[in-house]
Amino acid sequence: MLRISDQISIPEDEVELSAIRAQGAGGQNVNKVSSAIHLRFDIPASSLPDVVKTRLLDSRDRRISSDGVLVIKAQRFRSQEKNRADALARLTDLVAGATRAEKPRRPTRPGNAARKRRMDEKTRRGQTKAMRRKPEL
Repeated sequence: MLRISDQISIPEDEVELSAIRAQGAGGQNVNKVSSAIHLRFDIPASSLPDVVKTRLLDSRDRRISSDGVLVIKAQRFRSQEKNRADALARLTDLVAGATRAEKPRRPTRPGNAARKRRMDEKTRRGQTKAMRRKPEL
């Protein structure tokens, strides 16, 4: 069980982990050992609450495919176990972020002082540009 919060957890059979060869520099070891982890998590087929699923699918995360499958590639560490823990931690953080509701934005208006500063700046700018013009005869 992957624990997200007190109410939400993900069963391990819903998360597909596979070991792949890591990219980048690493010498001979990188060519022999599959130390990177590919994590696949099918959001629509998961046991997450519908609200969390909707928030995850509506997020514009490039790791979520059009089918709703989240793909996380962990290759930060040289050991497979550390990369597995890193991938699961990143999944946990992503789902935990989707559990929190976004605070609604309250539209505000600029205050009187801000409006006055803006108008003063516009007047000053206009005067500067007027000084650049040719004098009228």
